[in-house]
Amino acid sequence: MGKIISVCNQKGGVGKTTTVVNLGYYLAHKGKNVLIIDLDPQANATSGLGLDKSKIEKSIYDILINNSKPSEAMQEVGMPQLKLIPSNINLTGAEIELVSFMNREYKLKQALKKVVNEFDFILIDSPPSLGILTLNSLAACNSVLIPMQCEYYALEGLSQLLNTINLVKENLNKDLEIQGVLLTMADYRTNLTSEVIDEAKRFFKEKVFKTIIPRSIKLSEAPGFGKPIHLYDKHSIGAKTYLSLANEILGEGVTEDINQIAMQQTISE
Repeated sequence: MGKIISVCNQKGGVGKTTTVVNLGYYLAHKGKNVLIIDLDPQANATSGLGLDKSKIEKSIYDILINNSKPSEAMQEVGMPQLKLIPSNINLTGAEIELVSFMNREYKLKQALKKVVNEFDFILIDSPPSLGILTLNSLAACNSVLIPMQCEYYALEGLSQLLNTINLVKENLNKDLEIQGVLLTMADYRTNLTSEVIDEAKRFFKEKVFKTIIPRSIKLSEAPGFGKPIHLYDKHSIGAKTYLSLANEILGEGVTEDINQIAMQQTISE
C-alpha cells in the first residue's frame, strides 16, 4: 500500500507546491510509482507540471463532487512512474458544495482507496487554508509534511496548523503523523535564516528534515516553464537539495555537506 503524504501549511508562499512537484518528480525518478494530487484551487502544481489548467477535462473537483473515478482524471506527466490528478478553477466552489455532503471530510480518502495500492507515494498539494479541502487532505493521508519558510515569524501560525492536525488525529484520522518539517527559502546571506533554523530545531527537534531548501532563482523560474527543477536545470542547487530530500524520505540518508554546498552556491547566485 502506498504512503499518502499531505504537504500542508495554511500560509501561502512557503514552497508547498514547489516541494510537491519536485519531491514527487525525484521519487519517480528513483523508480517509485508516484501520484500527485493538486488539491489547491490555484492549480499551481498542475501548471508547474506542464498542463494547461484551462484545458483540463476532468480534475480533482470531479472526483470530490461528481464521484468520478481517480483513473478518469489521472494524467501521466513526464515519465510513466509519475501521474497527476490536476486541479482547475472549478475547485474554487468545492468548499461550499462539500458542506452539504455526508462524510464530507472523507471524500478524498474514499476516492483514494481505489488507487492507493497502485502507488508507492501519493503526494497531496493542499490549499493554503484550513478549510474542508485541507481537512480532506489530512483525513486521507498517513502523514503531513510541513514546509516552513526561513523568515521572521516563521513559527507564527504553525500552532494553528498543529492544533488542526491534533484535532484531525482525535476525530478523523487516528493514525495521522507529522512526516517532518521542511525548512525552505533559506537565504544564507542573512543571520535571520540561521536564527530560524535554530528556532525550528528547538521547537520540532528530530522532526526537522536534515535537508534545507535554499532560495534559488532556478527553483523560482522552473514553474514558469511547466517543468520540475530537474528538467529545467538538474545541476542547480535547488535540484540537488530536492534530490537530497527524496533520499531522506526514502531512508537513504542525505549528502553530508548538502547544506554547506547550498550555502556556498546561493551566496554566489
